[in-house]
Amino acid sequence: MNIEEIKKVIPHRYPFLLVDRVVELEEKRIKALKNVTGNEEFFNGHFPGQPIMPGVLQVEAMAQAGAIMLMTQHVDDPQKTLMVFSGINKCKFRRQVVPGDQLILEVELGSQRRNFVTMHGTASVDGKVACELEASAALVPREQV
Repeated sequence: MNIEEIKKVIPHRYPFLLVDRVVELEEKRIKALKNVTGNEEFFNGHFPGQPIMPGVLQVEAMAQAGAIMLMTQHVDDPQKTLMVFSGINKCKFRRQVVPGDQLILEVELGSQRRNFVTMHGTASVDGKVACELEASAALVPREQV
């Protein structure tokens, strides 16, 4: 999926859309990428002279990848549904992500009960894990958010 196809599935837009491309998509797994550039707004303050992608944005990028998987594989009408975090567990940051890196986002669906799901995600650069987590989320009607 390219960026225009992604925008048809999740509501995020610049500067908060953190998935640039989906390279693999299956029923319970997605692999996507985020090209990290020096032009990102957050680098202006995080940190001047030593830009590092905030860990919370790595977590958000994995959540967006997971939402793309859910919206395309498990939801009848993505225009009427949102995925919202309900928990983040066992989150670990293993290395810094800096301008020029390509962040590879891999998310696997765990359990799914009605509108609640669990997922395991990793974000890596050059084959080295930068961030990993277990997360839970709820699928809710857009008008409830």
